Amino acid sequence: MNDSYTTTFTVPSTAAEVTDAITDPRAWWMTDIAGDTRQVGDEFSFEVPGVHYSRLRVTDLIPGELVVWEVVDGKVQFVADQDEWTGTRIRFAISSTDSGTTVRFTHEGLRPTDECYDACSGAWNLYAGASLRDLLVTGTGQPSSNPDEVTFQESARSSR
Repeated sequence: MNDSYTTTFTVPSTAAEVTDAITDPRAWWMTDIAGDTRQVGDEFSFEVPGVHYSRLRVTDLIPGELVVWEVVDGKVQFVADQDEWTGTRIRFAISSTDSGTTVRFTHEGLRPTDECYDACSGAWNLYAGASLRDLLVTGTGQPSSNPDEVTFQESARSSR
């Protein structure tokens, strides 16, 4: 049984457009990402000082089908086990449908029993569930540029 965080949505975009959007996380997740994000082996990172740091590696990239990032180093500083993200995988399964393209986003290893689950799943609802979808539907995402994390975490929790 997979109890990792998952969200799914369908957009009126091609699978190629979806792949392009996913591999540009600056447009829908974090504007302050350092590094490359578009090829297998690329590594990128972001930091919200005092709150969260992650370094990710693109491990799988099949255009129009699959994008996978492994969290090779992660520090979630607002929980006791700050390494909860390290070793987890962020997976985007992409499939064409009659009405467009379906994206199944899963953060493998982010489970309801994790201390950061409420805040982290709320953040994924905002970024993967809304900002990425909006980027694909309207051409504009809502990436973070290092928000006030107290306010951000409160809004992430209340959006659940």
